Amino acid sequence: MSTSTNTASEIVTGVGGAGNIESLTHCATRLRFQLRDASEVEQGTLEAIDGVMGAVPQAGNRYQIVIGGAVQTVYNEIMALPQMANAGGDAAAIKAAARAKGPRGKNAWLDSLFEYLSDSFRPILGALLGASLFITFMSLMSTLDIIGNWADPRTDLSPSWQFVNLCWQCVFVFLPLMIAYNASKKLDADPWVGFAIMAVLMLPGFTAFMDQATTNTVFGFEVQTIDIFGIPLTVFDYSSQVFPPLLMAAVLGPLYKYLKKIIPENVQLIFVPFLAMLIMIPLTAFIIGPIGVYVGAGLADVLKSINDFSPFIFAIVIPLAYPFMVPLGLHWPINAIMLLNIQTIGYDFIQGPMGAWNFACFGATAGVLLIAWRERDMQMRQTATGALAAGLLGGISEPSLYGIHLRFKRIYPRMLVGCFVGGLIIGIGGGVTTNAFVFTSLLTIPAFDSIVLYGIAVAAAFAVAMILVVLSGYRTAEQQAQFEAARDAGLERAGAIPIDDSAEGVAAAAAAAAVPSGAATAVSTAPAATATAPSTAESAAPTERGVVTEIGAPLEGTVVALSDVPDPVFAKGTMGGGVAIEPSGDTVYAPAAAMVVAAQPTGHAFGLVLDGGIELLIHVGIDTVQLKGEGFDVKVKAGQKVDAGTPLVTFDRAVIERAGYPLITPVVVMNTKKFASVDQIAEGTATVGTPVIAVEAKPRPPA
Repeated sequence: MSTSTNTASEIVTGVGGAGNIESLTHCATRLRFQLRDASEVEQGTLEAIDGVMGAVPQAGNRYQIVIGGAVQTVYNEIMALPQMANAGGDAAAIKAAARAKGPRGKNAWLDSLFEYLSDSFRPILGALLGASLFITFMSLMSTLDIIGNWADPRTDLSPSWQFVNLCWQCVFVFLPLMIAYNASKKLDADPWVGFAIMAVLMLPGFTAFMDQATTNTVFGFEVQTIDIFGIPLTVFDYSSQVFPPLLMAAVLGPLYKYLKKIIPENVQLIFVPFLAMLIMIPLTAFIIGPIGVYVGAGLADVLKSINDFSPFIFAIVIPLAYPFMVPLGLHWPINAIMLLNIQTIGYDFIQGPMGAWNFACFGATAGVLLIAWRERDMQMRQTATGALAAGLLGGISEPSLYGIHLRFKRIYPRMLVGCFVGGLIIGIGGGVTTNAFVFTSLLTIPAFDSIVLYGIAVAAAFAVAMILVVLSGYRTAEQQAQFEAARDAGLERAGAIPIDDSAEGVAAAAAAAAVPSGAATAVSTAPAATATAPSTAESAAPTERGVVTEIGAPLEGTVVALSDVPDPVFAKGTMGGGVAIEPSGDTVYAPAAAMVVAAQPTGHAFGLVLDGGIELLIHVGIDTVQLKGEGFDVKVKAGQKVDAGTPLVTFDRAVIERAGYPLITPVVVMNTKKFASVDQIAEGTATVGTPVIAVEAKPRPPA
């Protein structure tokens, strides 16, 4: 199915517009919307859109749109629409899963803390990335002796180069204001009030207090203070500071909620911002701001002491720690310290070793890409290509990490070896520093003081990780067997194997594993599936019929129409034509010779490709995935070839009935549209092998 941005736009319009979408995710075949008001959905409009197989309302304001195997493409196109810029997606779920395995998943307060840090920085990453490329350009010009040391304020630059320097300084000088806005917004305070509070400390008039200040010693630190109404005010240059706005917003958030609680609604617009500023401006200037400076300086001093003690150990530990810090969000405080280092000591010593981790990460992605090309894995090829481009050109590791590495855990040990090698080289070389905050990519290599040492280290990290992944593969034995089985059945991309436990996930695997054929042939010579062909005289007639294949019942029970299934996706025939069986037995059998392309470990659903190219979904019960395998004994696995009568699964009827789930079992031909007809040919009691579905192939065109 071909898709277009127009299709994506029509779907968004059909569900009531982007403003009606609270969140959007997808499984193997369905778009899953959480809407603000499901009554705004135009069902008829949605079902008329090219490429939409069906639209299914769910409980509450949830809504599902059935797309089929192209759901990933449609999802990506929807998320790429300008009006969907703030929507959620699958990456959030992967991140949540990663956090759940670490300390953040076990302590709510810790989870909230790092969500706060993350959401305070994430919206400005684009500006930071843009500024880092300006910095890299200035570093390159300095390396080529076109200009002097651009990072030293004592260097006399021409007005033209001073202007270029302003292009990156605008981001870092006013970084506290950006963070104050984001952090205040995260805690449900007026972000512009947070911005204004922090702006007081950055006014030229506030900075000018330093000219009138006296030097005093406080807790061993020499600080500049000035007397304000008899109270000593510590004066700092807050440019590029990160911790003061974070602490300020952490206090402003609860204060704002309290003020809104005690002030009448009809005057909140006036008095809540005023009182918040009245309290927070002096509190931030006299207490919170200085504390933030001291906290940041203390953390920076701890890391600097470790680096000063042994740059060799530091250069190895940082790249080995980052692969575990990033999924948990623990890297955000380190980014803040990098910025503080540059402001206070004029350079940073963390980014160099961090580059070894980044390039090992990108190298592992390159290894996955090479394997994907070799194995003709189209989806992984696309995923890895995008992730590698984002990494090498932008220094962004998240697409690689969340899109690939956290999904295939064999990658991590290989990547860590690359991290170690890169860190080892930097450590042996005595360390690498930079006098600017940059994203470690190919484009920013000139920003480091020792370009040769840093270049060798990151190249080695990249190469080692890539080679190890290529040599050992990135899938487990089970994952590789599933991929190869699907590919051998005609699957062009391994990503179509379902990663969820839903019926549509199994259906997607079966649909993707179609055996190319001009027309269906006999499924099996066994009684479970028989075929009849037209006579020679009929073959010559313009009204020639195609080959008819009969599919036997996969389990004992009472045959009923699909419309009797209490699931609208099956009942409406959205998944395809077929029958349903109310089971009287407890075992499901293969109805014919077939390839098992999906066998859920929960035992509730199986995808088969019969020898003639018919894609069959057998779904045992409705919503039985919720049992998580309880009461099911799976007999086969994905990639296995089976004969007619081979047991697929045995289920405990009592367990299913006790849980309250319907036992009715849909048996569906997933690629119904490829055939002239798919008809129910039996009703009432049936034994295993009783013909229940007739599939007629489309007639072959005259020779």
